[in-house]
Amino acid sequence: MITLPPLSLYVHIPWCVQKCPYCDFNSHAQKAEIPEKQYIDALLEDLATDLQRLNITPRPLHSIFIGGGTPSLISPQEIGRLLRGIDSQLPFADDIEITMEANPGTVEADRFIAYRQAGVNRISIGIQSFEDEKLKRLGRIHGRSEAIRAAGLAQEAGLNSFNLDLMHGLPDQSPQQALADLDKAIALSPPHLSWYQLTIEPNTLFYSKPPQLPDDDDLWDIFELGNEKLKAAGYVQYEISGYSKPGMQCRHNLNYWRFGDYLGIGCGAHGKVSFEDGRITRTVKVKHPRGYLNMLKPYLDQQTNVEVNDRPFEFFMNRFRLVEPCPKADFTARTGLPLTRIADGLSAAKAEGFIEEDETHWHITPKGQLFFNDLIGLFVGEA
Repeated sequence: MITLPPLSLYVHIPWCVQKCPYCDFNSHAQKAEIPEKQYIDALLEDLATDLQRLNITPRPLHSIFIGGGTPSLISPQEIGRLLRGIDSQLPFADDIEITMEANPGTVEADRFIAYRQAGVNRISIGIQSFEDEKLKRLGRIHGRSEAIRAAGLAQEAGLNSFNLDLMHGLPDQSPQQALADLDKAIALSPPHLSWYQLTIEPNTLFYSKPPQLPDDDDLWDIFELGNEKLKAAGYVQYEISGYSKPGMQCRHNLNYWRFGDYLGIGCGAHGKVSFEDGRITRTVKVKHPRGYLNMLKPYLDQQTNVEVNDRPFEFFMNRFRLVEPCPKADFTARTGLPLTRIADGLSAAKAEGFIEEDETHWHITPKGQLFFNDLIGLFVGEA
């Protein structure tokens, strides 16, 4: 038996102005006017189809995350219609968090108040850097001044919270430049800051034409000194790349890492849903907008069950991303498995110094964070 966790919803908007050379997300450069009305209609039908096909036990929506692509290319009017349509199918929790990703471009930023009026209460702004030269290398279409202006508009929009996305380890970036970027972000006082290292992913322009990135020693210096700066500024690291002021963590992300449930609607969106009878189902939607919008085809591309032997690895791969202690009871509640099924993996993890435990919780150690892949590898096929 599984105790049903909180339920979230991920909504994917696939279009952006242009494809960035580091981006491996399912995004498509805008070549014509976005068919936003048709796409919102499809999203709402996609959700209705999921609810019917999966026969989901009614649960209030804990959070919604509208990602992309660039969701702020969609008008506030259509975002409002989307949220009203979702609310008509699934009840919203009283304190629901509704996040939308946005670019710092002038047009998108000027819409922040209209998005709040449409129902969005949290904005995530893709800053990436405050250096114009670095932004150009990353294929971003905004500049430093637009990034600063967007953060100011988010402060003024009356949102519950906002996030700044900032990268380090950029092409030809020195530790001093990376830390100066971080100083600028901290000075803007966002409630939440996603600060993460650029990685080169397959199927990207950077993968086929790799830029010169900082070496491992510089990357370590950036990470260590950056963490000190964030801590001194009152930010708490709650996830590998997630930092927030106290109490301002992203609830949607927390639900992911705590092995919660989430529906995924839109092009290429992933979902994970648990059932009281012990099943855990994952879904993937049709990836390309043309296929997704072709009403003769189903929105669903794949639907699979998470096998019992895979559940310990999947649980810990998510849960140990968080700095907070992991309640032992959550393992059984989320996976439906007894603790005896992971006894060997836990024993090995403790022997290696990757985790510590008390009567009720497991605690990942700094060594466990450093050797994260080795830690979660101990739970492959554990059940």
